[in-house]
Order: sequence, then structure tokens, then C-alpha cells
Amino acid sequence: MEAPTPTPRRRKKYVPAVGPRLRWFLAVVLGLFAVLAVNSVYLASVTIAEWWSGYTYQNFFYICMFLGHLVLGLAIVLPVVVFGGLHIRNAHDRPNRRAVRAGYALFGTSLVLLASGIVLTRVEGLIDIKDPKFRSVAYWVHVACPVVVIWLFILHRLAGKRIRWRVGGSWGAVAGVFALAMLALHAQDPRKWNVEGPASGEQYFFPSLARTNTGDFIPAEALMMDQYCRQCHADIHEQWSHGVHRFSSFNNPAYLFSVRETRKVALERDGDVQASRFCAGCHDPVPFFSGAFDDPEFDDVNHPTAQAGITCTACHAITNVNSNRGNSDFTIEEPLHYPFTFSDNRFLQWVNRQLVKGKPAFHKKSFLKPLHKTAEFCAGCHKVHLPEELNHYKWLRGQNHYDTYLLSGVSGHGVASFYYPPKATHNCSECHMPLLASEDFGARHFDDSGALTVHDHQFPSANTAIPHLLDMPAWVNDKHRKFLEGVMRVDIFGVKEEGRIDGTLHAPLRPEVPTLEPGRAYLIETVIRTLKMGHVFTQGTVDSNEIWLNVTATSGGRVIGRSGGRGEDGEVDPWAHTVNALILDREGNRIDRRNAQDIFVPLYDHQIPPGAADAIHYRLIVPPDADRAITIDVKLEYRKFDTAYMKHVYGPEYVNELPITTLARDRVTLPVRGAPAPSEAGDSAAVPPEWQRWNDYGIGLLRKGNQGSAKGELRQAEAAFSEVERLGRPDGPLNRARVYFKEGRLGDAVEALRRAADHDPPAYPWSVAWFTGMVNKQNGHLDDAIDSFTALVETKWQNARDREFDFSKDYQLLNELGNTLYLRARSERGEANRERRELFLRAAAERFEQTLEIDPENVTAHYDLGQVYAELGESERSAEHQALHRKYKPDDNARDHAISRHRAENPAADHAAEAIVIYDLGRDGAYELPPAATSEGGGR
Repeated sequence: MEAPTPTPRRRKKYVPAVGPRLRWFLAVVLGLFAVLAVNSVYLASVTIAEWWSGYTYQNFFYICMFLGHLVLGLAIVLPVVVFGGLHIRNAHDRPNRRAVRAGYALFGTSLVLLASGIVLTRVEGLIDIKDPKFRSVAYWVHVACPVVVIWLFILHRLAGKRIRWRVGGSWGAVAGVFALAMLALHAQDPRKWNVEGPASGEQYFFPSLARTNTGDFIPAEALMMDQYCRQCHADIHEQWSHGVHRFSSFNNPAYLFSVRETRKVALERDGDVQASRFCAGCHDPVPFFSGAFDDPEFDDVNHPTAQAGITCTACHAITNVNSNRGNSDFTIEEPLHYPFTFSDNRFLQWVNRQLVKGKPAFHKKSFLKPLHKTAEFCAGCHKVHLPEELNHYKWLRGQNHYDTYLLSGVSGHGVASFYYPPKATHNCSECHMPLLASEDFGARHFDDSGALTVHDHQFPSANTAIPHLLDMPAWVNDKHRKFLEGVMRVDIFGVKEEGRIDGTLHAPLRPEVPTLEPGRAYLIETVIRTLKMGHVFTQGTVDSNEIWLNVTATSGGRVIGRSGGRGEDGEVDPWAHTVNALILDREGNRIDRRNAQDIFVPLYDHQIPPGAADAIHYRLIVPPDADRAITIDVKLEYRKFDTAYMKHVYGPEYVNELPITTLARDRVTLPVRGAPAPSEAGDSAAVPPEWQRWNDYGIGLLRKGNQGSAKGELRQAEAAFSEVERLGRPDGPLNRARVYFKEGRLGDAVEALRRAADHDPPAYPWSVAWFTGMVNKQNGHLDDAIDSFTALVETKWQNARDREFDFSKDYQLLNELGNTLYLRARSERGEANRERRELFLRAAAERFEQTLEIDPENVTAHYDLGQVYAELGESERSAEHQALHRKYKPDDNARDHAISRHRAENPAADHAAEAIVIYDLGRDGAYELPPAATSEGGGR
């Protein structure tokens, strides 16, 4: 039987992995990838160049290329997915498993690359990843994946058909040449940040010191983009829109009144309004930088720029702080924007937002530079001088938040502070821009709370008038009031017998209090202390700020003493103690309407530095018929504008109803002999530690004390600090040394400093070094003084460095070191010592030049440099500094005339300007004091 004939096996038809129908998909994928490669190499090259050089090379073309990157990236998604799916269907069971595995890896990595790109793009309404750690991971995955894709593609192709290396090499060469060419072009013109604008702009902006980066105007619309900013920063915009920066310009009724007067005076006097540019650099940036401000007919109500205030761009487009002179000495630019920023097309606006969100680095670099996080940036407008072009007289210092902050313990730069914080506060925003929970695009994890937050752009501080005048929501003023909580402290510290400065002191009050005798006079010793202040209290519009002590003495329900009451129109009693400055013009008239062009000299300045105190004396005569205990109630009250100013703004019939904030309060009840004992003497739980109360009292007396009429206050300060030392605090001997140095008792100062240094715990070693250097200088021990001052400049104490202190910015220290070096140079006499003499002179000049880098208008440094360079034979440089010294030096003769005239015409101001002031709680005519309680009515 024959075997059956075998049936021939049918050969399986070969199907190519990439057939004709897939080839065009592959061509699209490879073509898009090739273009993306060129684009990506360019983008990466710019990023690397920025990282390497520290400059910013991104510009409009770069952002357009990034837009192309997004478009190409989105365009390649569908072809990659479709091609990959079909290709896997055709090739998943191929025997060449190496090629299959490489293909799987290639496709998977491609999907990761595309997914990471989409995550980074932040597609609005779909994907909006904000977590910085997650985005960082996604970014580096997106950067690394292309390299892996290329490597896997090569592996995949090596297992299959021959690779066309020439084509790949050509694309690589094109990408490299294009990237290098564009990078070379960019390198010729990096973004000119941290560079002072050209002087040509002075013709448009002087006497403001502001400049633009081109020297030309900036279009108003480029500075008025707040609604654009709102799209991504809604919470920040909401806070800013209720802040005083928003209402800095003609939309502020108080400022509108004052700037109108300045413009009117300038126009009548000079024939133009250019002198009022002094105001505009900070207050009116939009009309100022766009050129509208110079028009004498400028419509300050209806012009589109008049209501802009300080816009988002006005701050965030600043590219350089030119100096620490203030008066808007900064450079501002018209910022570069992403494509379609100004488009009216909704789709293109959407594209613009996706660009910003997808590539926020350029936006952030453009609008948030390192300078924005510095105190020097804020000083651009919060440090002021009055130029000769404004007052037609001479250069005068105006308000100055910056220097008082710089020289304080709060900043960690001042060597002579009474108190120091555990850590230095390095910028203004730490206090004035607290963190708020937010879901804004720019929200970040700024602290360890885990919550997304932004910095508050309302800048809460103390202007409670503008929210009231503009009828803002109640929460606006509530935030200001909350910010002011705990800023100040009032302490009814003691009682002196006989109503005299040298009377027997009973202190500190509480828990024990003295018993008062009917018919006898006493001084109520009250202390005001700054607590949460980084600059002098109050600063700002100090000539119109209204801070006063509101004191009421009552017995059995009747008022027996009063100071700081208010009249029917809201005016505070002019005989009250005020914590501000009374400023005069050249004729001795009070500056009472914010007329900056007339500011001349302060009659007195009752402001309190940070970490310092003031002691106020109130005279009280106990009524002979007093049959109840006496309660003293002291409140430190604050109102943004005084009544005199508001009457100028709104007319003579105006009743001042601006909000009054109680900054601090203390209350004590004192028994009266023969009267029932009081149930309590006051809230002792709120009383500070005893040593600190004595210390603050001594500080207040020391700040008032000087040689001459106030020497008695220095003796009292010494006694107060002796109590601090008795209570075991090193502040006691250290502050006694301050008193002794002021009195010229250098031997006693040396001994007190020794006790302060040897104390357990010791006094601040830098403070000891400062006063030791000062004493050594006075005693002629110049080398020892130089050693002390140099150690301070170098901040040689680890404890100080741990607290992030840096005393090299204390220009008073630098001046003392420079002057000591100058004196040391003069001690090197004769030809043989010429070289050493010059060495000391050069060292002195270096220190004074350091001062001028910090404070370019420092009168002491200019005076001493004039002497130093004269000694060195450099006559031109000597003459330059002598001229600057004359410019910045106060005109004491003219000051005497204005002060004498005002004191003669204003008894209340004359009284407040005395070295030692006693405020009479029974003064005849005191506001809110019943006639029977006055000196006459009380039979005193």
C-alpha cells in the first residue's frame, strides 16, 4: 500500500512591520521629531547659557520658539500614538524579540515624554499641576526622555533595517548650527537687568531719580495690565485692589489735594510743573513714565492714567535699584510679554495663558527679580530727600524708613541697638507681606505648613484713612488694625512725689502701688515702647500722622485730670503728647497740608526708633476732697491724618471722623489716703518683666538726656539702669556705660563695660565692643579702638553670625572706624612715617567710601573724605566731597530763625519742644476736662 503524498505547507505571507500605509505615519513622526529636535536644542542652549552666565537671554523670539515647541509637541501626540499602536499590532509576535523589546521601550518612553510635556504645559481646565516638586520631576523626566528615545530608537533600528545615518547626522548638524547661531545672536544682547538706565532720560524724569532702560517713555497700556495679571493672580489682585499702593496717585483724595498744590506752586514759580516730578516717580508711575504727567493741563480725574496708582507692572517691571538715595532711584523697563498678550481674540488669549503657564520661568524672571526681595527695593520710594529743584532752597532729608531699619537691631546691621531679635529680619516683606492661603497660579509652599500661599499685596500697615474715605469693605481696615496689634506698648511705670522730675520715685507700679495724699502733686511716669517695629515709629507722612497719648484720671466716677482729649471737630488737644514730628517752613509756619515744597526743619521729633522707648511725665494734683481711689487710664491712639490737614482737604467745616486705633493701653488704680481701698490696682498679668520695665524707663530717659538742661534725666537713667543691674541683667551695666559715655565719665564707662562683659550671661559682645571702641577713641587709644571697630565690621562673633547679623552695613560704625583711622594717620608725623601715614589715610578713605555705597548722601563721610583726600594731595577728589558736604549739611542759622518764630507763636509746640516736658493733667482749657478739675477749679 502506497504511503499518502504529503500536503505541501503553505508559507505564511510576510507582512512588513512598517507597510505602505504606516510609512507616511512614520514620516510624519520622524519629521516632527526632527523639527522638535532642532527647536529643543535651541531652547536647551539658551537655558544652559543662562545657567552658565547668570544673564537672562530669553526674549520674544525665544517665547515664540517655545510656542512652536508646544505646537509641535501637541501635533506629534496623535501620530506617535497611532503609529505606535499599529506598529505594535504588526510586530508584537515577530521572532526578532530584541527589536520588539526595544520597540516596546521606545514607545513607552515616547508616551512618558509626551505625558510629561502635557503636564508641564498646564492645559487650563484639564491639567494644572502646581506642586513644585512634582513639576520638577516632570521637567527632568521631559529633559531626559529625548536622550533615551534616541538611544532606544537606535537599538530598535539596529535590530532591523540599516539605519540611514547620513539623514540623522544632517538633522543633528542643522539643529546644532541653528542653536549655536541663535545663541550667538542672543549673547550679544542679554536682558539688561541690574543696569542703570541711560542718563538721557533725566530730561523727562528729573528731579525724580527714576530712569527707564531706554531713556524714553513707556506706553501707558504697558504699565496698566492689572486685569491681565488678575487672570492668574486673582487673590493677589484682590488684596492689591484694596491696598494703599493701588491708591497712591490722583485716586487718593488726600494726595490729590497735596500734589495739586505742588503742581500749582511749581507752575506759577517755574513756568512748568517739572518740580512735581519729585512726587510722581513713586506716586504716579503710569502718567509719569508715559509722559502725560508733564502736561500742566493734565486732567487728574478723568485722564485714563490718573486712576492707575502703583500698578502691578509699576513695581514688577523695575530692573535695577540704582542707589540707596531713594526718590525713585530705580530703572524700569517696558517688559517683554508672551505672544498674543494684547490680542482681543479669545482663543489667542487662551494660547497666551497656556504659554505663560507652560513656561513660567521667563514670566517669573521678568516680573520677580532678586531685587524685589530686598529692603533696598522698598527704599526706592520709602526713603526721601527734598531736592533744591523742589524747594528752591537746598537739599533736605525727608521721610526715611530705610536708614532707621538699617541701623536697628531688627535688621541685624545696627551695633548700638538696645534690643536684638533671635534672627535678623532681612527685608520689609517679612512684616508687610504676610502669607495668605491661595490657589493662585503663583501660589507656593513658602513655609512648612503644607499649604499653598502667596504674599499679601495689600501691604497691611497703618493707613486706615484711605479705606475709610473711599468706603472700602470693613475687612480692609480690620486687617490694618490687626497688623497694628502688639506694635507698641504703654506702661504706667511709676509715680514721683511732689510733681517734680527729682521727686521720690515709687516704681515699678504693680503689684504694689503707693498711696496718694489729697491735695498733693505727683508725676505719673509713663513709658512708650516700640515692639514689632523694623523702622522708626511712625515715619511715613509724619507731619500729618496723628499719634497721641490719651490720658484720663478719674476718682469716684469724676474726671480729675485729662490730656489728649478731642474737640467738637475731632481735633486732638494741641497740648497732648504726640509721637510724631512738627515740621516748619522757612518762615516758621507749620507744614500742615503735606506741602512738601515748603518743608524746612522739624521743631521737634518725638518718633521712637525700633527697640527703643520714650518716657513721658504727667503732673497730677490729687483734689483735696478726693474720697475715692484714682484710676489712671493711658491709651496710645493713632489716626492717619490730623484734623488740620483734613480741613485743608475737605474744607474748614470738616469734622474729623477718620478711624482711631488704640495701639496700646495701660490702666492702674492708686489708693488715696482716707478713701476706701480699691479692689484692684490694674491687670498685673499684662505687665512686662520687672527688669525690662526698668530698662525701658531708663532708655526713655537716656534718649531725652544730653549735656546741659537735661542732665538730670541722665542721672535718672543711670538710676534706672542700676536697678536693671541689681535684678541680674547684663543690660544694666551696658546701658550705664551708655549714660557715662554721654556724660563724658569715661572711667566709669570702662568699669561698667567690664561688668557687662563679665556678667553671667554676658551682655551682647558686639555692643560691648562698640562702646569699648568709642571710649578708647575718646581716651586716645586709637589702635585699640581700630581693633574693636574692625572686629565689628567683620562680625567676628559666631553668636551674631548664627543670628544672621552683619554689622558691615552700619554706616555709623564705618564712619567711626574711618575717622579713627584718619586720626591715627595724623599721629604719624614726619617724613620717616609718610608711608604709614598714607596707609592709614587710604584705609580711612576706604571705610568712608563704604559708607557712601550704603548712604550716598552721608554728610559725615563726605566731610571726612574731603579732609582725607586733602591730606593725600588729591585736591579734585577733596573738592568734590567738600562740595557734597556743603550740599547735604543743614543750614543751622536759617533753622534757628524758623524755630524761634514758631516757638514764640505756638505755646503748645514750644512746651512740647522742651528738653524735659511735664504735661499738666489739670491744665486750664484742656479738651474734655471739666472746669472744676482745672488748676483753678481744683484750688491749686
